[in-house]
Amino acid sequence: MIFESHAHYDDRRFDSDRKELLSAMQEQGIETIVNVSSDLEGAKKTIALTEEYDFIYGAVGIHPSDISDLNEEVYEWLQEKSRLPKTVAIGEIGLDYYWDKDEEVKRSQRYWFCRQMELAREEGLPVIIHSRDAAKDTLKLVQGIHGDEIPGVIHCFSYSLEMAEEYIKMGYYIGIGGVVTFKNARKLKEVAAQIPLERILLETDCPYLAPEPERGRRNTSLNLPYVAKEIAELRGITQEAVEEAARENARRLFQKIK
Repeated sequence: MIFESHAHYDDRRFDSDRKELLSAMQEQGIETIVNVSSDLEGAKKTIALTEEYDFIYGAVGIHPSDISDLNEEVYEWLQEKSRLPKTVAIGEIGLDYYWDKDEEVKRSQRYWFCRQMELAREEGLPVIIHSRDAAKDTLKLVQGIHGDEIPGVIHCFSYSLEMAEEYIKMGYYIGIGGVVTFKNARKLKEVAAQIPLERILLETDCPYLAPEPERGRRNTSLNLPYVAKEIAELRGITQEAVEEAARENARRLFQKIK
């Protein structure tokens, strides 16, 4: 059975068949799903999914590209919802300098990233961190806020092996998804092959980033075996060993899941 550590089944691309798809997940080998919110509406839908499906848990947080949703009232709402029994993380939070290069926007992203990290610390929850085109600032902020005291995962990891090792020193996990199957993903393949197996989580980021041979199509958790197979081949171990290790890793990180 596979633990899906990062999905977005609240996304509208699942509106036409969400119930049918999710109802069949466990019989098709997906044991547990963490649905991760990106904006306020997504957080509300995520909570609803956790209430409807026993095997779905949630993460509440605001993605750096959606910080216009954030204010003190929303922050207090997030804190309240973080205390729900099936809310297992704060996320996805972080920095994204890809879409907006404006310095004021970057400062606002850094402010709300730190605030949400502190929320995780206060509530005793791990964080799910998004970082795109912001490698140095993300690492600097996590180190500065004593990230070693706040467990978490660097979602959809896209940086160097050396950067991965810096996060691992702080006890972080590395989220690996469909990109590892792409031919040009040299850095990620190196990371997947060399970091400790005990630090790898399997994720899809669905409906995005479908692995080969489904690249370009809507992604779902049912594609995770392709990811596990690629990691296994890179490491010279069995696919089952990767799936089992990643499941145990996820259960260590998301401790509210029994």
